[in-house]
Amino acid sequence: MRCCVSAMGLSLCFAAAAACAGERPEFLASPDPAAAGLPFSEAVRSGELLFLSGQIGTVPGADNALAKGGIGPQAEQTLSNIRAVLERHGASMRDVVKCTVFLADIGDWPAFNAVYRKHFSAPFPARSALAASGLAMGAKVEVECIAQAPRTAGKPR
Repeated sequence: MRCCVSAMGLSLCFAAAAACAGERPEFLASPDPAAAGLPFSEAVRSGELLFLSGQIGTVPGADNALAKGGIGPQAEQTLSNIRAVLERHGASMRDVVKCTVFLADIGDWPAFNAVYRKHFSAPFPARSALAASGLAMGAKVEVECIAQAPRTAGKPR
C-alpha cells in the first residue's frame, strides 16, 4: 500500500511540475482509424512529460485482436505497443520514468516480469503493479507509462 501511495505521489509531482511549466497540454491521437472513436487520447504531452494511455496486447492490423497464447504473448505485445506509441511521439523506452501495471491475475507477475526485463534495462523506471479485474477486451495485462520527452525546437525530440 505504501508503495502505491508513494508511486501515485510521484506521478502527481511530475504532473504538477509539468503544469507549472506554463505550456498547454498537447493531446495526441492514434493514427489507427479503429482508435478514432475512443474517448481518450493515445498520449498527452505536458511540458517535458509524455503520459501514455494504458496499452493492452492488441495486435496492430489484426482487427485489434489480443495476442494469442496468454500472459507472455500479451505482455510482449503490450510493451511493443508502448514502444510504438513512444516512438511516434519522439521518445523511447529509455525515456520512461514510471509504469503502472494492471494484471488480471497477480499470479502472472513472474511471467510478466520476465517479458518486462526484455524491454527495460537498469536503471529501471519506477513501477507500481496491482491486480485488476475487468481489463478491456478481457486482456490479461494493461500498462500505462510516463516518459520524459522534452521538445526540441518546438517539436518532440
